[in-house]
Amino acid sequence: MYDVLAYVYEHYERADLAYNGDQIARKLSAVGFEREDIHTALRWLAGMRTTTPIESFSVPDVDSAHRIFSPRELAKLEAACLGYVLTLEHSGVLCPQMRERVLERALAADGEPLVLAQLKVIVLMVLWNEDLPSRQLLAHDLFIESESQLPS
Repeated sequence: MYDVLAYVYEHYERADLAYNGDQIARKLSAVGFEREDIHTALRWLAGMRTTTPIESFSVPDVDSAHRIFSPRELAKLEAACLGYVLTLEHSGVLCPQMRERVLERALAADGEPLVLAQLKVIVLMVLWNEDLPSRQLLAHDLFIESESQLPS
């Protein structure tokens, strides 16, 4: 799934997915991705479009609140992933609402607990989906660092 997401990030615009999902699935298949990986990735991306809008995430005042990870989040994300999310938030890359979107999409990913390279792809896709141009450059840098480390 993560290789497919990385390919989509590099080769498609958000609007392409919204209106041409079947056509993109055929193109991904022609490139050589397996049908199951394509289906899983496109289903995951569709879930991002149907979730609660980022503006409506209600989070407490950041200065007076602490984020406690749920048992489900702790089981799904290894320690390096949790540290990465917190680092992105504290450095201003992710606002609390974006952090919640990243965590929601991480929990929506199929399979075993996520490793850091997988979470980086999820962060990229969340930033890409929210169409945040100033963060796209950072997202691209994150992608380049993790591209060769993606698990199969």
